[in-house]
Amino acid sequence: MDQPGPMNTRPMVKGVRGTPEPGPNELLVDVKVCGVCRTDLHLAEGDLQPRRPAVIPGHEAVGTVVASGPGSSRFAPGDRVGVAWLGGVCGTCPYCRRGDENLCAAPVLTGWDKDGGYAEQLTVSQDFAYLIPEAFTDEQAAPLLCSGIIGYRSLKRANVPSGGRLGIYGFGSSAHLTAQMAMYQGASVYVMTRSEEARALARKLGAEYVGDAYDEPPVPLDSAILFAPVGELVPVALAALDHGGTLAIAGIHLSDIPPLNYNAHLFYERQVRSVTANTRADGREFLALAAQIPLAPSISVYPFDAADTALADLAADRVTGSAVLRVRPSGSTGQG
Repeated sequence: MDQPGPMNTRPMVKGVRGTPEPGPNELLVDVKVCGVCRTDLHLAEGDLQPRRPAVIPGHEAVGTVVASGPGSSRFAPGDRVGVAWLGGVCGTCPYCRRGDENLCAAPVLTGWDKDGGYAEQLTVSQDFAYLIPEAFTDEQAAPLLCSGIIGYRSLKRANVPSGGRLGIYGFGSSAHLTAQMAMYQGASVYVMTRSEEARALARKLGAEYVGDAYDEPPVPLDSAILFAPVGELVPVALAALDHGGTLAIAGIHLSDIPPLNYNAHLFYERQVRSVTANTRADGREFLALAAQIPLAPSISVYPFDAADTALADLAADRVTGSAVLRVRPSGSTGQG
């Protein structure tokens, strides 16, 4: 990522760097594929301020271990691993000590604090790498590493009652995986999104109701998750909640929220919860659940040289489901 700006200014540039060296307790990974997440788009366009110059985005990377740094023994060469958003925590702040490492005061975030998966190789702490379930191909596994994990945490934060009605606002990469999880757990899903292609996917997956982003669902909702980074939808979703309902806001970035009316949006113990990153336990729990279901990601694959095109398509809502960069042809290896 060169200079942040709208995708038509081409903020992404191709470059060459030397092979990264794995440090203590780190792995060197040959990247096969990397998912294209909306967080990457927020970084490229400047909604999230870069934390280092010319950082390499990407935090849904799947690849194979090719080398290990000193003290690294959890994985062997040839193991297939996933590299996700949470790449490290301090372990000593009050949040880490109480088990809330997703709120760490000094986290290391892949593709923001350190170089990520839009590259032929990367390094990752062995403690923050995930073994990929055999049920998934590389391309299927990539969106699970952020879209899936964050969807799983959002579903927990939404506090959906058994057999409850879940509203989903926006139906992109994370939402279409979350809908499958919710239905597997017995919820009925109501999808509100502006994209006709996304609405068609929601119907195909078995949503109880599908409408436009601002439509009122036909029944009050027990819970809702806002995936679209649109603050104007917060009062819309709150107004759709039944008494005691919960709205979880899943994104790392959200446009401004309009004023709320207490009686219309918050009374009767409706509540709003944000979702911040994930814990490693979330990741392990989710990947086990994903393989059990098994989840069926809807993916569009882009060649490595088309990373900027993939992000531009995401910005223009031309991606239905998840976008994935194929960094290496299947079976290939080599130095970055």
